[in-house]
Amino acid sequence: MTQVLFRNFAMLEPDHGELRKGYELLVEGELIREVSDKPIKADKADVIDCGGRTLMPGLIDSHVHVMLSEVSIPLLEKVPLTLATARAARLMKGMIDRGFTSVRDTGGADWGIKEAVEKGDVPGPRLFIAGAAIGPTGGHSDPRRRTDFGARCHCCNAMAYTMNVSDGVSSVIKSTREQMRLGADHIKIMMSGGVASPYDPLDSMQFTVEEVTAAVTEAKAFGRYVCAHAYTPEAITRAAQCGVRAIEHGNLIDEASAKLMAENNMFLTANLVAYYAMRERAAEFGMNAEMLAKNDLVIDGGLKSLEICKRAGVPVAYGSDLLGQLQVDQSREFLLRREVLSPVEIIRSATTIGAQLLRMEGKLGTLRAGAYADIILVDGDPLKSLELFQDQGAKLPVIMKGGAFHKNTLH
Repeated sequence: MTQVLFRNFAMLEPDHGELRKGYELLVEGELIREVSDKPIKADKADVIDCGGRTLMPGLIDSHVHVMLSEVSIPLLEKVPLTLATARAARLMKGMIDRGFTSVRDTGGADWGIKEAVEKGDVPGPRLFIAGAAIGPTGGHSDPRRRTDFGARCHCCNAMAYTMNVSDGVSSVIKSTREQMRLGADHIKIMMSGGVASPYDPLDSMQFTVEEVTAAVTEAKAFGRYVCAHAYTPEAITRAAQCGVRAIEHGNLIDEASAKLMAENNMFLTANLVAYYAMRERAAEFGMNAEMLAKNDLVIDGGLKSLEICKRAGVPVAYGSDLLGQLQVDQSREFLLRREVLSPVEIIRSATTIGAQLLRMEGKLGTLRAGAYADIILVDGDPLKSLELFQDQGAKLPVIMKGGAFHKNTLH
């Protein structure tokens, strides 16, 4: 079994919150076998001299859409699945190039693209998938034009393939079961309006208590969980009361709904960068004025939501939620959060908290023995400079996933 021995590095174990020198780390196969502050004897190992750089766990982005390759989602109706898959391969390579060795796709990616990565057919991060996001007619997962009335063919329309419209308890149950049959790691439902959908107000309430409860019940029965797109306190409160485990976005959260989330051991995945990037560049890629007006309504709540959740004790994961051509901004989220959070808190959101959300504690987001060897080497101290994560991974000379090098410029 292949062994790789890392030496001469400063170790950033996120839980420690500081760099620690004098350690060595041995990878065997796809796992970290040993971490020690004494020399590790491994005569047959390939030795990597890290030159004093920072060794840390691979990053986790807890809200991506690898199949949504257009900023204006309705444009995907002209994209066949072959082209959507080719674009997804390019987008995923960009993610792992930036040091994100695991991502949680919250609507669109299926078991096929996940297996393509796992089998090495295309390079990319570990994928945790929702399949098609589920929402009601006229809601955030229904991007049809007002002149469209029937269902569309999924085989030649990437927009239809990545989204599901369900109405009523029985329909929600069937759709939830179908996504799990197709390999979903979690179920994504829509509970409030969204920016990228054409006709639903942001404060609209989507899915009834009974429909949400049905999705949660089915997911739990299958050993999965439900995450919910929700902006407003009303939608977040309904989600919490119905047993939803994670909220996506939450920009308009208030103290009361945050308290309820904390009491129910829920997670929030914030994604500030999506709103800034859309405000700056989405119009040139086809996003219309109505969508951009909704974007302006939520952008100012982003940093405030982080402060509210920090006070309430709600764990907040790192998310980007960027669409199409804007995905190059994925690492910019680190910089935006600096206004209210410390560097180590931000790094934990992209490692420790992400692993907890994925139910992969001890396996991802850590350098402990027994974890997957998902490792990045940083050319400097990220606790002092989060800019090191910028520039599409230029400051990451080594990126390893599951014990295999995706990138190694030290040899």
